[in-house]
Amino acid sequence: MKSEILKALRGRDGYVSGQELCGLFGVTRSAIWKGIRQLKEEGYEIEAVPNKGYRLLVCPDTVSEAELESRMETEWAGRKVISLEAVDSTNNYAKNVAEQGAAHGTLVVTEEQNGGKGRRGRGWVMPRGTSVAMSIVLRPEIAPQHASMLTLAAGAAVAWAIREVTGLEAGIKWPNDVVVNGKKICGILTELSMEMERIHYVVIGMGINTNITAFPEELRETATSLQLELGRPMNRAELICAVMKKFEKSYEKFIETQDMTLLMEDYQKLLVNIGRQVRVLEPGNEYTGTAKGIDRLGQLLVQREDGTVTAVYAGEVSVRGIYHYV
Repeated sequence: MKSEILKALRGRDGYVSGQELCGLFGVTRSAIWKGIRQLKEEGYEIEAVPNKGYRLLVCPDTVSEAELESRMETEWAGRKVISLEAVDSTNNYAKNVAEQGAAHGTLVVTEEQNGGKGRRGRGWVMPRGTSVAMSIVLRPEIAPQHASMLTLAAGAAVAWAIREVTGLEAGIKWPNDVVVNGKKICGILTELSMEMERIHYVVIGMGINTNITAFPEELRETATSLQLELGRPMNRAELICAVMKKFEKSYEKFIETQDMTLLMEDYQKLLVNIGRQVRVLEPGNEYTGTAKGIDRLGQLLVQREDGTVTAVYAGEVSVRGIYHYV
């Protein structure tokens, strides 16, 4: 009920009468009043005027189920939201609910994360209310070896959403870091459960530095946040819903070909490595070259100093700029 009330109030510049709300949802005025009261207790400022109705004035920065569901404009991505006060890792929680049968597109979000996971086992902790930590459950009918490309589709979705919502020139440092002004703003981790050649589910976790205002000294040269770049706080729910809308479109394009064919053009526009010298760090094999973009399998094409081109698969490989993080 709360999400429906919020959606109705958001869709109107002026007042929405209690009678209209009752008619929309087929409930009593008492039920509407109860929903309004609960929203006020959660930090929403809602003006109530006799003979006019209700008007939404101020929304808190929350990632509650009601807030997200009232903003979501997708067909399936994020239509079912599980919002947590705190969790060790949204990926872990999403995998647990996936094992229990959670539907395709189920989105897990949290206000606080204290045991998040990054690429190659790195940790990521998110203090309460400062950032976006979310994981989406997917049940794609694809070969397991193609699942890693979903990470690239998610990265592109985050970058395009940031551009649309904030105007910042977000880009992608191949394969799974979203960057703004040469600093990391989002990391993405994809995990899957499979049996032989069949995928049970895929979980994609996205961690976006939203309203962090200070980083530890060792991260200051490589990490940033939307608030630091914008000079003002960012509404997390607005960003989450924008990402889901972009990701839904990217996912459907990927599923159509089961590779990056339909996403390559958009992805290349975001790729900050392209045309730059990079250092490829493979176990036991390091070399320098120039990034030329990606192929249809999402591999980074690196032209070596002798002119040969190597297709680099993400896996356990890292790619760094010669002099900087990007």
